[in-house]
Amino acid sequence: MESQRQRKIAGIIQKDVVDILQRAATEGGLQGTLISVTQVKVTVDLSIAKVYISIFPNTSAQTLLEGIKANSPTIRHELSQRTKNQLRRVPELQFYLDDSLDYIDQIEQSLKGEDNPIENSDLLDKRKKS
Repeated sequence: MESQRQRKIAGIIQKDVVDILQRAATEGGLQGTLISVTQVKVTVDLSIAKVYISIFPNTSAQTLLEGIKANSPTIRHELSQRTKNQLRRVPELQFYLDDSLDYIDQIEQSLKGEDNPIENSDLLDKRKKS
């Protein structure tokens, strides 16, 4: 169960990390790339923030994620400058790729295409009757 304080800090981090990453992408010559922070989860002791990011188009998502992880200390420093009046200590940032949008898109494509499990029941695993 997340506390009110964890949610508040996660919200602050989410808003500022989006700005930092989007500006870095624009300055880095990635104008067509959209980076969004889908979720931030802060640990109970407020020492670690897990930042889930979604990158579109996702062709270069893994490469970008590695770059973001490599620049994590710089991002954390920038975050501390922005939040110095709100947070005493900025949590350590851990970045993860949020692939839930890809998963939703995959389901949509399956339902539109030939591999629709509703219309072609052979695609589904047969359940054993007990």
